[in-house]
Amino acid sequence: MTANEVFRPEIFDEDYSTQLHSQFSSNKPVRHLVIDNLLQPSVADAIFGNFPSMKEMNTHYKGINEKKAEHSDLEKLDASFQQLHVALGSPEFIQWLEKVTGINALSTIEDRLGYGLHQGANGSFLDIHIDYNLHPIKKMFRKLNFILFFNKQWENDWGGHLELWDRDVKNCIQSIAPVFNRCVIFECSEISYHGYSKISVPEGVTRKSCYQYYFIPVTDNVSFHDTMFKPRPKEPLIKKLVTHVKEFAKNSGKKALLKLGWKKFLK
Repeated sequence: MTANEVFRPEIFDEDYSTQLHSQFSSNKPVRHLVIDNLLQPSVADAIFGNFPSMKEMNTHYKGINEKKAEHSDLEKLDASFQQLHVALGSPEFIQWLEKVTGINALSTIEDRLGYGLHQGANGSFLDIHIDYNLHPIKKMFRKLNFILFFNKQWENDWGGHLELWDRDVKNCIQSIAPVFNRCVIFECSEISYHGYSKISVPEGVTRKSCYQYYFIPVTDNVSFHDTMFKPRPKEPLIKKLVTHVKEFAKNSGKKALLKLGWKKFLK
């Protein structure tokens, strides 16, 4: 399938792209876009209808700062998943991304650190954090996050909105409902703090999304850091302390592995 068969052709319209570029540039401190109805309805419906169950997800995270599942083996799923993945890495889409963000030399990386699916059942959450800055294997700088939601039914009181916070994690500057066929594109930086609060959903409902990350070459002497969680202001003191200690130990350990050349443990 071509990019126009996966995405709504209207998004590539010259005037609309210019409008998106203006929005992205003016949304601060975290530059971002929210675009509804990104995919052709047939593609979005196929992905929703064939989304893997929680049990089928490759990896499950359950810790003090996150509870969610991840899956990146798209070739074993319905063909629509691979079609979307190919389209997200196509020259046409990347050229469009560069135009609407003003960020050049974007590329994708073909591993679980570069793309996949996320899903969370009742009680799922992802605390506020910034993402890893350098791909530990390819040594490319992570510049853009692309998230596409596949939740046909979502009530506001269920929680789970994507939250963008200010640089000091004092104030939530944007709360975005994870509704069906809505995409969020935001710039990764040392202040792009984001996450989602614990969800409370009925039996059989999950929070579903697709992620694709975009990278640029490293031009400066950048030191690697992994995901870094930072508690919200109203979190209990014990959680703040445990999070600080855990994040320091995790990042120190991964930096040591890189210096030793043990990259395989960071995949």
